Amino acid sequence: MYPGSHAAAHPDRPALIMAGSGDRLTYRELDDRSLRLANLLRCAGLAKGDVVALLADNSMHAYEVYWAAVRSGLYVCAVNSHLQVDEVAYIVGDSGASALVVSAALGELAADVASRVPEVRVRLAYGGAVRGYDDYQAGLAAASAEVPEVQPRGADLLYSSGTTGRPKGIKPGLPDRQVHEPGDTLVEILRTAFGFGEDTVYLSPAPVYHAAPLRYCASVHALGGTVVMMEHFDAEAALRAIERYRITHSQWVPTMFIRMLKLDPAIRGRYDLSSHRVAVHAAAPCPVDVKRAMIQWWGPILLEYYAATEGVGMTMIDSARWLEKPGSVGRAVLGEPRICDDEGRVLPAGEVGTIYFAREELRFEYLGDPVKTRSVQHPEHANWATVGDLGYLDEDGFLFLTDRKAFMIISGGVNIYPQEVENVLALHPAILDVAVFGVPDDEMGEAVKAVVQPAPDAVPGPALEREILGYVRDRLAHYKAPRSVDFVDELPRTPTGKLVKGKLKARYAHS
Repeated sequence: MYPGSHAAAHPDRPALIMAGSGDRLTYRELDDRSLRLANLLRCAGLAKGDVVALLADNSMHAYEVYWAAVRSGLYVCAVNSHLQVDEVAYIVGDSGASALVVSAALGELAADVASRVPEVRVRLAYGGAVRGYDDYQAGLAAASAEVPEVQPRGADLLYSSGTTGRPKGIKPGLPDRQVHEPGDTLVEILRTAFGFGEDTVYLSPAPVYHAAPLRYCASVHALGGTVVMMEHFDAEAALRAIERYRITHSQWVPTMFIRMLKLDPAIRGRYDLSSHRVAVHAAAPCPVDVKRAMIQWWGPILLEYYAATEGVGMTMIDSARWLEKPGSVGRAVLGEPRICDDEGRVLPAGEVGTIYFAREELRFEYLGDPVKTRSVQHPEHANWATVGDLGYLDEDGFLFLTDRKAFMIISGGVNIYPQEVENVLALHPAILDVAVFGVPDDEMGEAVKAVVQPAPDAVPGPALEREILGYVRDRLAHYKAPRSVDFVDELPRTPTGKLVKGKLKARYAHS
């Protein structure tokens, strides 16, 4: 299904409501605007398999762009709006985007990107004028509203880290069907396992450029429900939105739970949450004590899943089973998990190893990186894939995670890749050697830590720490920058020069 199906049956039903402003986009409007943009892109020469990049804030226009691409057989590449201009330009260029739609609210970032991607032939800006872009509203007003006979189903193309720290596009194969035809796996899982449907009012508090918010909101549209999108997350505002809009379903990361739990009890008790039936959470491991506290507060409505942007597989667990098996991320709902040792041998229940999911076929590739694509496949089973996480299955088939991707940092539900930060600092004149990794943080789950071996003529101390932090923030998104820097005489390395990062992480594990 897609918005056009629901526009015909329920034209005035809100497809999307902005939680703060209350602004609404009906299914009739979403269908019309996405259709006009699809026709604009088609007239500009975009064809099946081409890419539309989206640099957006949380706004209703994001889903006009999403559905314009998906009803045209195009890929939509949602770009993190907190990246620096060079990072954004890299993703837009690497994806091969033929069109770029930006929000004027992003100011100079949106303007500066245009000059770095001259190969993008369609550039549109909504919400105001932006240097280097045509007006989005004017473009839609001039475009045709005629429904084409053929509307092939598109897909998203999202970015994750590559082996060098550079982001890599995760490119699924395009479905061989029309946009109105059934067959979307996530939509069916949400309908059958999570209870999503036409009566769903779904609260989305996270940035729309992340995989889960982007895909789950689109799935709500496919089912004919209503998305309530927060402009940005705020703990009390989230509770207010649940009451105001009679939210039935929602999705969170553990950091959001922690911030809501830290609210004054009087504030927490102020809002009527009785409409709330399902609270989905994922993206990062949830501390057992935090999850217990949330179940005590909200009741047994928490549904946890484990998955990845690559879509290799998925597990799920409800509150009742989690209370029986605290810490588990559930049993399979997509693919079959296999735990393997370093040689690829399947391990018995209770033994820790790499988590693979067995599917009928590998359904994605890392754009422009066949080596990385092959690296996620099992050495003997081409249809088994992993994202590098470690865990074990118990005797009942419930999955438990014991570690995440090698040294990847998950802070507030966002993946941060140490190599990217280390690459930035490697040439800093005051740094001889550097290691970046995650350390425990009560609120964010993990915080970014840098450990530096200073150059012989450098003076370690607060002034150098401030210089290093500023250096990273000038070159990368601020959330990737270390929270703190420690100085050491020498970093642990093997005789061959390999950094023994595990030893460093162990020193900070309980700090």
